[in-house]
Formats: sequence, structure tokens, C-alpha cells
Amino acid sequence: MTKSSRNQGKNQQLTNQSGQLALSNSADNSKQNASLDAKELLHELQVHQIDLENQNEELRKTRSELDSALERYTQLYDFAPIAFFTLDANSRIIHANHAAAKLLGIPRSAIYRHRFIEWVSAESQQEFLNYLEQTLITKHYEINEFTLQLEDRSIIITIEANAQSNDQYCQAIVADITQRKQYEHELRLAAMVYMAIGEAILVADANNRILAVNPAFTQLTGYTEQEVIGQSTNLLKSGRHDQEFYQRLWSVLLETGHWQGEIWNKRKNGEIYLEWLRIDTCKDKNGNVQHRVAVFSDITERKQVEEFIWTQANFDPLTGLPNRRMFQERLQIAIKQAHRDNHPMALLFLDLDRFKEVNDTLGHDIGDNMLKEVAKRLKECVRETDTVARLGGDEFTVILGDLDDPGSIDRVAQCILEHMRQPFLLAGETAYISISIGITIYPEDTANMTELLVNADQAMYAAKEAGRNRFCYFTRSMQESIEHRVHLTNDLRTALADQQFLLNYQPIVELASGEIHKAEALIRWQHPQLGLISPAGFIAIAEETGLIVEIGDWVFRKAAQQVKQWRTNFDPQFQVSLNKSAVQFRHENGMYNWPEYLQEIDLSGTGIAVEITENLLLNISADISNKLFSIHHANMQIALDDFGTGYSSLPSLKSFGIDYLKIDQSFVSKLGFTPTDLALCEAVIVMAHKLGMKVIAEGIEMAEQRDLLLAAGCDFGQGFLFSKPATALEFEKNLWSKD
Repeated sequence: MTKSSRNQGKNQQLTNQSGQLALSNSADNSKQNASLDAKELLHELQVHQIDLENQNEELRKTRSELDSALERYTQLYDFAPIAFFTLDANSRIIHANHAAAKLLGIPRSAIYRHRFIEWVSAESQQEFLNYLEQTLITKHYEINEFTLQLEDRSIIITIEANAQSNDQYCQAIVADITQRKQYEHELRLAAMVYMAIGEAILVADANNRILAVNPAFTQLTGYTEQEVIGQSTNLLKSGRHDQEFYQRLWSVLLETGHWQGEIWNKRKNGEIYLEWLRIDTCKDKNGNVQHRVAVFSDITERKQVEEFIWTQANFDPLTGLPNRRMFQERLQIAIKQAHRDNHPMALLFLDLDRFKEVNDTLGHDIGDNMLKEVAKRLKECVRETDTVARLGGDEFTVILGDLDDPGSIDRVAQCILEHMRQPFLLAGETAYISISIGITIYPEDTANMTELLVNADQAMYAAKEAGRNRFCYFTRSMQESIEHRVHLTNDLRTALADQQFLLNYQPIVELASGEIHKAEALIRWQHPQLGLISPAGFIAIAEETGLIVEIGDWVFRKAAQQVKQWRTNFDPQFQVSLNKSAVQFRHENGMYNWPEYLQEIDLSGTGIAVEITENLLLNISADISNKLFSIHHANMQIALDDFGTGYSSLPSLKSFGIDYLKIDQSFVSKLGFTPTDLALCEAVIVMAHKLGMKVIAEGIEMAEQRDLLLAAGCDFGQGFLFSKPATALEFEKNLWSKD
């Protein structure tokens, strides 16, 4: 082999080796490149994987939040206090929350089987369907009101429904507005009352500037609303009250927020009137004054009526002198003053001699004129500080207080005798009378007010027995009558145990119809030696000794038994009234469980009426008030006896539930003779009816008296014209034997 051949071979060999080497390098490079690409791809995959994991985590978080939000929404929806419904066009309930189920009163699980219209009132069902249809068409919120008729009640609801553009359903919010409607009704009613109420109402701000008034204010004051708005409340001041009055008013108002009382104010035309005013203060939550509301009414006329009634109750309408009630009050004051000043006091009891002859011969009108003149002459004989009173009929009293000189008693008595001896010129007629005077001295004769009057009365009778037209002092020789009283008191203590009492009954007639469904029980004492004694002969003793409590209880039980028998046999509505002394009310056991006794004998309380006197209502205690209320609680009625002879305030008549007023026979007896007594009876009747009470007139003896009372509106009458008091058997025979 040649050298060139060897070289070619070597070169070829080198070339092959280079090629192999190049191939080997190329393969290595490819491997390296592939390895790099795989690493990059793996890296990218790892990055994507991380991104996906992050996205998945975000999705998980979002889903969790959505799940939580959905759960919260579901809870809010399910437990919301407002009722939510999803309804279709036929009112079928698709969804509903707990409040919705509670509203309809059925379990939530059963609510989807119902249509909402099942609860809509029949008269509103078509309107409700139209409402749903309109809501689905318009896709707008619609609000309407309907009445739901539930199982136990009816309620008023307001529905607020809406539907989205593609919805086949509408969502409805249902709220019970029954209470709101009631509040609105009450507000409208309050506004109507405010406008229509008869009492004037004024609303002022904290600075006493008028903010609002009602029509009654305009009617009462004459000012229109436009004239007073923004004005000071001082606009109404009358000028009759001093500054001290208003200072006291504001002191109470600022301290308590309230004030009420009588006040004089002035109308627009300058007229002064008396009003009853109540002021109340409205404050905000911080205690600052926002408004003051004044409610007032004109009581001028009522005050005049009250003063008239007070005058009639305290003063004799014929002579204008204090009557028995006022006399007793002034006598009590005179005794206290005499005791305090350590000065004697004299009581004179006067009775006209042969006055009945004047009435019988010259007539009652002349007699009344004489009594007026007697009152005038008596007042001329005493000082202004002394009291001249008329007890009734031709009986007068004189209280002489603060006597420095006992001899002045004789001078006054002699002056009276001389004045009465003078002729009386009456309507062209001349009449002559005299007077008998009984005198007793405090504390020489007695320190007891009742005994003073008894002593003076006994001394007056001694003067009459001595020949009339004279005065006589009470002496110890007159003690015999007092001893008689003591014996009567002792006998009275055993009279109940010895069954010496009996009850008579006098009918009370309904004047308009003449029917008799009532009677008054009147006690009598059948004394073994003295015979039949009327209540006037022993009731005062019974009250002084306290025996009236046991006697009164006997009267109640006896009368209750009798009315029970009459209701069973004759008249199921019959009622018996009986007198209850003030002493019984004041005594701890003065009623002896009367309501329980009525239950025991199965008698309704309506079968009994309890008659009380006006004096019981003076300075009434809580115990007496409770007993009066217990009478009403037992369905018994209360009658005020001898009305007009004592004193009663109108608030007392109303507060203690008086059912009947009994006009005293002293007023009834003069009906047809004096217009004053008729006017008084008419005033009492009108007042009683205004206060929701019935009126019973006592002592009716003539048909003319009955007719006048009936014309005046009197409800019932009692007296000899109809019947004298009779035993139970006589009463039954006279009333029911004809049936």
C-alpha cells in the first residue's frame, strides 16, 4: 500500500471518525436540548399547577363564602320577622318563611299545599287575583291592603309584591297592620273627640303661646282659632284674681305638672265667666316642657245652681233665716267659742202662740207673710253676731254667744216679747200673736249640744204651760222629762230581746203609672206600758246609746225576709227601702255582714234600698266610703232621705252612687201654696235627673201635690194620699188581694 493510499485511508478514517464524532455530538446536543425543554415544560406545568391550585383555593373560598351567604340569606329569609311568600299567578304558595307560616297559623311543611287566596276575605278575593296578575304583567312593585280571615280572628295586611322580567312568580312581603289601623282609627277618633268635645281645649307651648284650640274653645270664649294662635294665654285673664292666686297656681303646676280648680276668665266680648280649668303638662324624654294642655268649661250656671241648692239646703226659703242644719252648725261653733273664751252662751227656743189660728182663719199665704215678718222682728232684737234660725213651722231659735252680762239674756227675751205684741199688718189684714220662749245656758245647764236643744225646748213648753207670751229658763224641776227619757232608754235596752219591735210598710208609688213596686220599712215600738211609739220617740235615744246598731240589723233582716216572701209570692221585682242611721255607718259592726245574709236567704241585693241622711256625707271617712261602696257592690241601692233639710255637695252625690233623692215632706207640704217650694222641688228633680238619679217625694197628702210633682217630672211619691204605713198583712191585703 502506497503512502497516498495510506493517507487517504487515514483521512477517510478521520472523516468517519469526525462524522461519528459529529453525530455523537449532535445526539448529545439533542439530548441536552430535549432535557432542557422537558425541564422548562415541567416548570411551566408546575407553575400552572400552582396557579390552578390557587384558583381552586379561591374557588373553594368563594364557594364557601357563597354557601355562608346562602345560609345567612336562608336564615334571614326563614327567620325574618316579616312574612315572605313566593306566589304564582293563581296565588299558589311556592315558598314561605316561618313568619309566613305563623301569620297563617299552619305548619310550614304544610303551607305549600295551599293557595294564599284561601285566607283572603271573600269580598276581596277577585281583587287579590287581579292584583297578582297585574304585578306579574307590570313587573313593578305594587302595594295593596287586604283582609285575611284567619281561624280565630280577622287581620288587616299590607302586601308589597314584585316580579322580575323572566319570573313566573312574584315575591310578596306581607305585614300585619291591624294594630296600626287600630292606632290610626284611635287617632282619628281622638281628633274627632278633640273637635267635637263640649269642653274647650287649648294647647300652648312652653312659653304659654297658644298653638291650637278646638271649636268648643271658640264657642266658649268668642275667639276664633286665627285670632288666638300665637297669642299669650294671658289673653283670657279676667282681672279678678290677684298676683298671689297665679303664683299659687304656677307653684303647683311647676311642682306637679298639673293644676285644676275654679278660675274667672273673660270672653272676647268682655263678659266675665267662671270656669273649671284643668292644666296638664307634656314633657319630652329629658323632662323639658313641650306643651301644656288646658281643658275648661263654663260652670257659671252650674255654680249658681249649686249656690242656690246650698242656700236652700242651709237657709229657710221662706224667711231667709238659717235652717235646722245651719243652726246646728252655728250652735256647735258657738259652744266651742264659749268653751275657749270661758264665757257663757244662751240658747233660746221660740214657738209662736196660736199661729195655727192665723193659718186656719186668714190662710197660709197670710201665715207665710207673718213668718217673714216674725223673722225680721227677731233679727231686730239681736246683734249681728247672734244667730236667728227657723227650725220649721213656727219654731225659731236664737243663739246668743259671748255673753259678758248674763242680764242681757232677759233684755233680748223681753225685746222679742214686745216686738211680737205689736200688730201684724198683712195684706190688709191685722193679726195679733204672741210668742213663748224657752232659755237654757251653756255650760250652766249642760255642755252637750243635743241636751241644750232639749232643755230649751222643755223650757219653751213650760212657758206655754205658764200661760204663753213669756219666757222661761230651764230649771232642775224640768228634770222629770229627762228622767222619763232615762226610763225610756232602759226599756229600749230590752225591747229587742222581748220582741217589742214591729215593721210597718208604706208604699212608694210610681207617679207616671200608679204602679207600686216599692215600699219603705218603718219601725214601731210596741211598749208594754206606753203603747205604740213612733221612731221619733226612741231613735235618737237608740243612736245615743249605740243600740241603733242591733236594732238596725234586726230591721234589715226582717225587711229582707219580708221582701223575699213578697218577691216569691207576688212581685219578683219588689223592693223595700229601710233607713240606716249614720251611727250604724260609723260603728265598726254597723252592717253585720248584710251582703252575706242576702246570699244566705237567696235574695238579690236589688230587693233592698238603703236610705241615708245628708249629714252622713259631711266629713265622710274612708270607712264610711267603703261601706257605701260595699252596698253598691252587693247590688243594693242608696237613697238620700230628707233631701233639702241638710247639706250635700254635688260631687258627693255623684261620687257615692246615690240612686234616689227623697224630697223632704216640709217642701212637699206647701206645694200649691207657695211657688218657692214648687221651684225648689223642680230644681231638685232636674238636678237629680242630670246626675242620673230618681226622685221620691215624701209626705204627699193631696192630689194637687201629686199632680204638681208629676208635672215637674218626679218619679215616685209616698204619703197618706196613697196609704198610711201598714203591717205586712195589711200591706198584702191592700196591694195584692185585688189581683
